Amino acid sequence: MDKHGIGFGRLRKAPESFLDRSGIATVAREARKGRRDFIRGAFAAAAAGAAAPLALAQGPSAAQDGDPAILQLPEHSTGLGQPVVTDGYGKPSKYERNVQRRQSPGLTQTAQASVSFAPLQSLFGIVTPSGLHFERHHQGWWDVDPSRHRLMLNGMVKQAKLFTMDELMRLPSVSRFHFIECGANTGMEWGNVAVPTCQYSHGMLSCSEFTGVPLITLLEMAGADLQRGRFVLAEGADGSSMTRTIPMDMVRAGAVLVAYGQNGEMLRPENGYPLRLVVPGVQGVSWVKYLRRIEVGDQPWGAKDEAVHYIDLMPDGQHRQYTSTQECKSVVTTPSGGQVLLDKGFYNITGLAWSGRGKVQRVDVSVDGGRNWRTARLQGPVMDRCLTRFNIDWVWDGKPAIVQSRAIDETGYVQPSYRQLRAVRGTRSIYHNNAIQSWLVQESGEVKNVQMA
Repeated sequence: MDKHGIGFGRLRKAPESFLDRSGIATVAREARKGRRDFIRGAFAAAAAGAAAPLALAQGPSAAQDGDPAILQLPEHSTGLGQPVVTDGYGKPSKYERNVQRRQSPGLTQTAQASVSFAPLQSLFGIVTPSGLHFERHHQGWWDVDPSRHRLMLNGMVKQAKLFTMDELMRLPSVSRFHFIECGANTGMEWGNVAVPTCQYSHGMLSCSEFTGVPLITLLEMAGADLQRGRFVLAEGADGSSMTRTIPMDMVRAGAVLVAYGQNGEMLRPENGYPLRLVVPGVQGVSWVKYLRRIEVGDQPWGAKDEAVHYIDLMPDGQHRQYTSTQECKSVVTTPSGGQVLLDKGFYNITGLAWSGRGKVQRVDVSVDGGRNWRTARLQGPVMDRCLTRFNIDWVWDGKPAIVQSRAIDETGYVQPSYRQLRAVRGTRSIYHNNAIQSWLVQESGEVKNVQMA
């Protein structure tokens, strides 16, 4: 109890995985037939089994009885531990082994062209550990030999350039924190609730400190025509030859990095080792991995992944192209789907907010489905095109509650409700769903994904 007599509530974590391999295979087969309702049903059934009420954990022992965890010294307090450098590269505790990336259930037909989701509900602060960073691959990942990797600059340049990794890493570098979000993040939720947890609804999102060389530096070394050259084409070295058009104004501003470092070490192979593009605020497909070529041109290239894919289907049947900016968005990570509140009393509502247009300015939180809003605390640092952690105090009275967050960025853009977003975009889209997320806290304490009418 605190000084006001309010107890501190306990929370049971969300199950980290709802479907086993056979379940995922079944969902994939049904997804190929276009049966989205089956996907929702499979998730609901698996979630119900995983979140079946457990006997409530016993609270702390009465003070007069004492707590055995204090009175009886555990083994680690009475003996020698493991020797130094048992593992040359440190690993998480065995008690945290369930905190993992999880593969997309049924969104793609092959594992090489698939997605993994970051466990947002289990993370703290704003930095995603490199080993938990979400993945999106179009033809699988590679562990590329850096001694043989090259970056070429060509097109509207005075002299085409070829850089080795050693040459790039000798140039003056910068380090910046930025979020990266797949354009399809929250894409399954356009028509209705489809997935149970924050990991699956919003987990195509991560945030890291990236280190590299500003692309403008390399273009200036090649004598690029920065006036007539209005775009660059970035090309990856994987089997899909991912190519994306990047506006030159972002490059000239110094925002775009050719990065080799992530969170203080070299990029992981799944994240583009040894070289990738960092395009702050822009959907992840433009952050080309295994970067091998930059071409300067005077018009967009209209590559397959910008003319056919990663486009927005509008209600009238037309498609919007080159809508790459990730608009202001937020999600409450605790309490969130799959978690269970075990007690009435005090809880810290926490979550993440971000905007592809700049800094997050404010986050409001509602516990009554948007009727009333309170301003949350923003946890510093608040940085440009970076995840921002927010927190707000809440005393749960045991009654049903609908928890939401609404982010506002420094341009004044306000995160929309589903009703507002669907009025413009309809319900049949895939990309750029930044609607307000709702979590229903039931009287039982179980938290479920819901959408407001």
